[in-house]
Amino acid sequence: MSVASSAGYLARRAAQKERVRILYRRALKDTLNWAVHRHLFYDDADELRKKFEANKHVEDLDAIDRMIERGEAEHNKWRHPDPYIVPWAPGGSKFTRNPTPPDGVLHSTTVLSPF
Repeated sequence: MSVASSAGYLARRAAQKERVRILYRRALKDTLNWAVHRHLFYDDADELRKKFEANKHVEDLDAIDRMIERGEAEHNKWRHPDPYIVPWAPGGSKFTRNPTPPDGVLHSTTVLSPF
């Protein structure tokens, strides 16, 4: 292998690893949305991990790309329609509940210097 082809191979592998990592995290968080109780989540999380671990040793780059695409399609098919959003995060029920005051209004913690 030449240096250029080695660099291309390593770059593609790194991109695939990142896509798999992102897919796993998204699927794991979505599994938590579907679980009613934490002990059910643990069982589902173990099953998800086994699915990812089963293909851990695949080396063919094209096969890995196909598996990632199938995994992303399956995840999109089974995504939760109403996912849990942390209340203070964007889209949460408490997000911007207390907006910042407009310019010119002093905060109660602001101390004015007499000088």
